[in-house]
Amino acid sequence: MAHNADQCETELVRSKSVDEKVAELELKTRALHDAEPLARILVLYTGGTIGMVTKNGVYEPEPDCMVQKLRALPIFHDAEYGDAHFCAETEANHLALPLTKEEVRVLFTVEEFEPLLDSSNMNMQDWATIAHRIQDNYDRFDGFVVLHGTDTMAYTASALSFMCEHLGKPIILTGSQIPIYEVRSDGRDNFLSSLIIAGNYCIPEVLVCFNEKVFRGNRTIKNHGIETDATSFSAFKSPNMAPIVTLEIDISVDWAEVFRSGTTEKFSVATNFCPNVGLLRIFPGITAQTVRAFMQPPMQGVVLQTYGAGNAPDNRDDLLQLFREATNWGIIIINITQCTHGRVSTSYATGKALRETGVIPGGDMTPEAALTKLGYVLSKDSWSLDKKRKMMSRNLRGEMTTSIQEEISIMDHELIESVARTLSLSSKDEIVKLRDALYPNLMCAAANTGDIPALEKLRQTGGHISAANQDGRTALHMACQGGHFSTVQYLLHHGASVHIKDYHGDTPLINAISGKHMSIITLLVQTGAVIPLKPEKMAVELCSAASQNDVDTIKAWHEAGADLNACDYNYRTALHVAVCTYNTEVVQYLLNNGAKTDIQDIFGNTPQSHAEKLCYPDILKMMGQEPAVNHSE
Repeated sequence: MAHNADQCETELVRSKSVDEKVAELELKTRALHDAEPLARILVLYTGGTIGMVTKNGVYEPEPDCMVQKLRALPIFHDAEYGDAHFCAETEANHLALPLTKEEVRVLFTVEEFEPLLDSSNMNMQDWATIAHRIQDNYDRFDGFVVLHGTDTMAYTASALSFMCEHLGKPIILTGSQIPIYEVRSDGRDNFLSSLIIAGNYCIPEVLVCFNEKVFRGNRTIKNHGIETDATSFSAFKSPNMAPIVTLEIDISVDWAEVFRSGTTEKFSVATNFCPNVGLLRIFPGITAQTVRAFMQPPMQGVVLQTYGAGNAPDNRDDLLQLFREATNWGIIIINITQCTHGRVSTSYATGKALRETGVIPGGDMTPEAALTKLGYVLSKDSWSLDKKRKMMSRNLRGEMTTSIQEEISIMDHELIESVARTLSLSSKDEIVKLRDALYPNLMCAAANTGDIPALEKLRQTGGHISAANQDGRTALHMACQGGHFSTVQYLLHHGASVHIKDYHGDTPLINAISGKHMSIITLLVQTGAVIPLKPEKMAVELCSAASQNDVDTIKAWHEAGADLNACDYNYRTALHVAVCTYNTEVVQYLLNNGAKTDIQDIFGNTPQSHAEKLCYPDILKMMGQEPAVNHSE
């Protein structure tokens, strides 16, 4: 049989009609191995000033204009790279940023909404459309940028933060005060920064990028005031939370502030928002009739904007009685302050009186966050009214500060203190830099041995759960490689990202596959992990395992979602290789799990034809074929 196999391979190699095709495929293979790190970003262009053009002295949206204009701007498109990698006919909306010092090539695809919307016309259905487009493309892209008008961007960002459940990738909203095509425009910096952040930093939140800062989306408000107004480039601010990212000469990410879902659920969207919600602002002399009219059916949730630290008149029994009645009817009322900064408390008698009527303190939520959170919570038909009330007072997406925790000094950690003394460090900045340098390696070392108590101590003293070491590997990479299931669970429940790639392009899922840790693979896939390889490269891995009769590795790839019929650069599947190498155990597993026997490689051979040429009757029987009878015997 070995002689027949060698003879078959010799005949295949002699085929001259496919020489050019083979050479082309070999070039593509070498190019893939030599390729630079890539990040793919989907840009959803919904409208707004950023893409408008000037007509008759005013700004107007112009359909089918954005991509063409971006291609003409070298800072947005590397024409040489694009010409070499994109097909002009089928990939006209694909662009490539020039390389930055982050050394990851950011490729982005622009999808334009039809019609383009002024953000003042945005509604809940438009939020749902954005969320569904992200869901449909979630596994294909590393991050998402939404180009949006500024007027209602804070509402959209807040709504998406609640709609996007178990988020593991960045979604960044941005726009501009001056169109991107103008000679002088803030849009270029905002858009470029959003693409770079989305492509290089796995911040699993809905964010707003504006004027060299990146804020948590549900913490932002449109900027108004004496010092800045609606015409300022600083169009947004986050009054009760510092920026997560600051873009200066260096990009600085405050990883300690990044909010993580901490679940093992797959990404999903919840777009059935309850529309029966509203904002009611208390003012001196407001009448009971006004409040009663506002509370009438079909109203289900009200954001009550009160004075100062959440105060309303406690000498108005008529108003307090109305709030009490509305609560008893089943209306959920959230109390937030009218002030830009600060939070609701019950320190004053006037605030305490509201609490006693059943009104829920909303902490330091913005009006946009409180309103969209109400719409999200009220849409959960499976939740009881009591659970909905509890969820409104709970921090769901980082939208509110629930408690003030005592700051833990980095000097409390004995190792950091010891190293700092050895290096003669004294300033706080030096010690913070030392922590940032050591902690990723300490966390990786702890995860590699499955030391959960050590991970917990590091996390509590300021360790970033998804911090990468010098090889780009996180604690989750190490735990998956080591097969420590409980450690993987711990890391996921504390928000570790399954999407971060190390410097070899491997995610934690790839490490779990290489270790054949089936239970970990199942958990990662359940959490939303997908194989980050192109089908051709995945097929190479399957074919390699098939050639070595490594059934367990093929099972691991299959459990992770690999297509067992994926073709390599010669259009061969794992079944082709398993047949030619007479690895019957692999052949049986592949056939039992949907492998096809009629896929042709570049030489026109199928797995079945290989079995026939090589005279493997037992394999043909596995395929459901009767071996041909040799009448010469």
